Amino acid sequence: MTGSGYLFRGPRSTPESRAGRPPEPRTETRPGMLIDRDVAVVSGSGATMWVDVYRPAGGDAAAPIVAWSPYGKHNPAPIGKIYPNSGVRPEWNSPLTTFEAPDPEYWVPHGYAIVIADIPGTWYSEGPATYLSPEEARAYADLIEWAGTQPWSNGRVGLSGVSYLTQTQWRVAELNPPHLAAINPWEGWTDTYREVVRHGGIPETCFWPYIWDRWGASTGRIEDLEAETAQHPWFDEFWASKAARLEEILVPAFVVASWSDQGLHSRGTLEGFRRISSEHKWLDIHGRKKWGYYYDPENVERQRAFFDQFLRGADRGVLDWPKVRMEVRERYYQGTRRVAEDWPPKDSEYLTFYLDAAHGAMLPASPVAGAVAEYDSLGSAPGPVDARFTMTFDEPTEIIGHSRLVLHVEAPEADDLDLFAALFKTVRDGEVAGFPHYAQFEDGPVALGWLRASHREPDLELSTDFLTVLAHRRALPVPRGQVIEVEMEILPSGTRFDAGEGLLLIVQGTDIKRYPKSLLYARHENTVNAGPHRIHTGGDHPSRIVLPILPANDQAAR
Repeated sequence: MTGSGYLFRGPRSTPESRAGRPPEPRTETRPGMLIDRDVAVVSGSGATMWVDVYRPAGGDAAAPIVAWSPYGKHNPAPIGKIYPNSGVRPEWNSPLTTFEAPDPEYWVPHGYAIVIADIPGTWYSEGPATYLSPEEARAYADLIEWAGTQPWSNGRVGLSGVSYLTQTQWRVAELNPPHLAAINPWEGWTDTYREVVRHGGIPETCFWPYIWDRWGASTGRIEDLEAETAQHPWFDEFWASKAARLEEILVPAFVVASWSDQGLHSRGTLEGFRRISSEHKWLDIHGRKKWGYYYDPENVERQRAFFDQFLRGADRGVLDWPKVRMEVRERYYQGTRRVAEDWPPKDSEYLTFYLDAAHGAMLPASPVAGAVAEYDSLGSAPGPVDARFTMTFDEPTEIIGHSRLVLHVEAPEADDLDLFAALFKTVRDGEVAGFPHYAQFEDGPVALGWLRASHREPDLELSTDFLTVLAHRRALPVPRGQVIEVEMEILPSGTRFDAGEGLLLIVQGTDIKRYPKSLLYARHENTVNAGPHRIHTGGDHPSRIVLPILPANDQAAR
């Protein structure tokens, strides 16, 4: 797909309205550091991109780390102040740190040059702006080649940054530009449609509309993601052009994902690691808040060990790292580490537990007698607003990996239905244990899943034994008042349950978590639901959940 297929509009905010100022090329000095402001870099299309370069003041060649940002290279943005619950301590960022990018005050003294770019079409960089597109990836590759051939550069370029600064790492790495030597994707989706725009086919109505305006400060035209989303309700060539071609990535990669960013980055980051073709790749999965984890000094040191290995030629023992490190959560910010040779772990045993609506239970065998759990699909009282199923573990158990939920459902008053599912951990007194969630919340679930029933058709080429990927290419009928079988992907998780602790499954017709509208979160307010939903269990309707179980391991990994 080329630029002729995009829709464009004027920006809703200008650089001036968001504290920007026109380019003024200059060099500033700080102790041990030179800062080249507003450096013009011309892409292969002939458009000028503006970048800032933070580099050592001495004469030694520096290893460039590029951060590709839509948020404004000029704009120091302390995450700890913008999002007070982000887990980022004030002392972890210097005043030079821009939003979700590496801190030059740390990296430059260690022999690195931080290159921060305003992406094409945003701020004062020439455009038009397109997002997560092949055109943007080619411009990014041009910047990498520029950074790798400057007099101050050692010729080995790395990439760093969180969220959008990771999403574009996947896109440019698939091009394998010659001077790209290592990437550090840190929480970034890889499939815009499936992981952000439509969760299980249900439109996301909060984060996605917010973020396309956040990306769009410009002096020219920007891609009209709002109009394009309305124009492309199904996964088509347009959305395929905004999904990373992961198998084409060959460069060494240190990938960091989390259990905690479900509905945004968790699934895509894990898929990124699983599918890239890099000979040298490592995965670190945590259960904490993504920004806090990125800027935590211990993890910054791990980033530097990785980049030292591949950008500076120093043996930092990275080649001996375990391929996969996973935090197995127990409580909020409590857990141990496990290691594995791959993702998902090959030792996982996928066990099936059957739902029993008569007793609200999950059982190892399907009940002989059928039963029905009914709730109001719009979450309106009086009466049940969800269906709940529980199980208690009689020995330590660790659920690590992808889960699948198969439901036999009926909507007697609607021609389609939106389903929302969540897994929670319960402790011995029945209390629900909350976990970090969506970067700033602390009462999150073990895992989430969504499905619009008309989108239930699987993509047989992309699906695996453990992961059902939906095709999203056509609507399958949902006959009113008839029972149909649907399969929901439950996003990956990693949680330990001690003997006596339990798993709670909730299924309902609205978002599981309902935070105040003032807080940024994934919401789904454009529903097809009406009247009750009925979940049929047992007998001829073996509704069930498949869980990835690993033998419990009490030894923490380094």
